[in-house]
Amino acid sequence: RLLTDGVVFKNLGLLVVDEEHRFGVKAKEKIKGMRVGVDVLTLTATPIPRTLEMALTGIREVSHIRTPPEDRHPILTYVGPYDPQVAAAAVRRELLREGQVFYVHNRIHSIDLAAARLREMAPEARLAVAHGRMSEGRLEQVMLDFWDGRYDVLVSTTIIESGLDLPAVNTLIVERADLLGLAGLYQLRGRVGRSDRRAYAYLFHPDDHALPETALRRLAAVGEHADLGSGLALAQRDLEIRGAGSVLGEVQSGHIAAVGFDMYVELVSEAVAERMGGGRTAQPGRGVREVRIDLGVDAHLPSDYVGEESVRLEAYQRLASADSAAEVEEAAAEWRDRYGPLPEPARRLLKMARLRTEALRIGLEEVLAARRELRLGPVELSDSEQVRLQRLAPAGFVKPGPASGVLILPVPAVPEEDALDRLLRFLPEMWPGPRPPEG
Repeated sequence: RLLTDGVVFKNLGLLVVDEEHRFGVKAKEKIKGMRVGVDVLTLTATPIPRTLEMALTGIREVSHIRTPPEDRHPILTYVGPYDPQVAAAAVRRELLREGQVFYVHNRIHSIDLAAARLREMAPEARLAVAHGRMSEGRLEQVMLDFWDGRYDVLVSTTIIESGLDLPAVNTLIVERADLLGLAGLYQLRGRVGRSDRRAYAYLFHPDDHALPETALRRLAAVGEHADLGSGLALAQRDLEIRGAGSVLGEVQSGHIAAVGFDMYVELVSEAVAERMGGGRTAQPGRGVREVRIDLGVDAHLPSDYVGEESVRLEAYQRLASADSAAEVEEAAAEWRDRYGPLPEPARRLLKMARLRTEALRIGLEEVLAARRELRLGPVELSDSEQVRLQRLAPAGFVKPGPASGVLILPVPAVPEEDALDRLLRFLPEMWPGPRPPEG
């Protein structure tokens, strides 16, 4: 109603937006445009990616309420394939403790069939159906009857996702959780557990076909972040999955896949700092030392192995941030589990990551291959290391460099991967422990 042309404000100074994920950029910008200098306060458990990205990069300020209401308990969340026996058992367990159930089936044309199926599985439960195409009077009466305890289970669409506070409802069952977004899933889960009773949420997906990668990541995120006050962490996962949108435009998600999440946030943070007169600022937690590795090796994740571009970017980012061989092995085990046996380019990519962790451990800044030579630097060998070099690579020598020396190792004319394998054998033998810090 506020967005219609007939509404005129006398002295608008503050705009408060609750449940922000229900509104678009145009609506909020129209109200802000009615008067210059309007302050905006956004209240939401799950900020949309565009708003959260503005908060993370300093464009907007953020306050995080971490203290839950008194006597609240985390909602026990189950994510898995749909099992009618599990759903029926969940309903019966809630009835035994004289509670009520939300059963979400987000298809109006088949919601009556879902209610009939549930009635067969749990005949002792009193069921009601609610959806957005019901008349206002009928829908209101159903909700009042459910509030009064005349029904045990409300089979509904996602119209219940916000604005309801029914303390007696402490079990939530969602049939097709894979079709819902992270914000919607979090809001739905928040409809239960609103008293001092333990609440349960069952988020089902079909077991007869494979899920898209983004759906798997959404369900994994909502299952992982089940603690009270985890909405911000969940929204950050949503930001990584969907992208931050357009800061100056109307798109509320997307666009981030071109450069990756960390790089995008860093670029925007630098732009904000420069605009505010602070210049370029270092990002907290970001390593100050990088390793340049150039061996001319074809190392990548093939698109026919990991199909989705954003998932490949996330995998590259994970390897680039790995600081130990154990972290690289964890990534390799996860790839084998999710996508099957590793193709050759992926195996070489993992070897490159292991080489990077070794270089970080030793303190190398460059590992290069040029004209059948391997160049490692900076190095300054002790007497014992000189002896070890003569034993491991008799033809190797240290050439003076601008900062320190550069270790030159000859490479025989064999396939490209030989240089990678040789370095992975040579570095742990040459420097079996971490090198002492300079100075």
